[in-house]
Amino acid sequence: MMVKVVYNADYGGFSLSERAVLRYAEIKGLTLYPEKEPRFGFTYYWLAPPDERDSIVSDEDWWKVSDEDRVASNKRYAELVLEPREISRTDPVLVRVVEELGESANGEHARLRVAEVTAGVRYRIDEYDGRESVMTVDDYEWMMA
Repeated sequence: MMVKVVYNADYGGFSLSERAVLRYAEIKGLTLYPEKEPRFGFTYYWLAPPDERDSIVSDEDWWKVSDEDRVASNKRYAELVLEPREISRTDPVLVRVVEELGESANGEHARLRVAEVTAGVRYRIDEYDGRESVMTVDDYEWMMA
């Protein structure tokens, strides 16, 4: 049996297009509330509407609250935002989205591909300047001490 792994085959880093993130959420049954960050154009994919995010400390208030409140805010943020880069690369839904959308799944500076690794074989994703490759133990030359 083979396991499919999504990786980025181009320099720049792993990222998904907005279309891919929305399709991923649709298949997963997630309701998203996308919001563009105006300064940098980054999109936050909120899992809750604005009126349910009151436990998140605003940028303006960040330095006014205690460390404990900051930690709680960070924890709540992690629960309320879908971070595309944190999706497991072997998530069958992610694999499906990349295969289904093809080039349309690519985020900025990304060229997503799917590799197959034999189930039970150790692998890792090596990265240099954002370009990734899926490597197994057999792909390396080992030396004996």
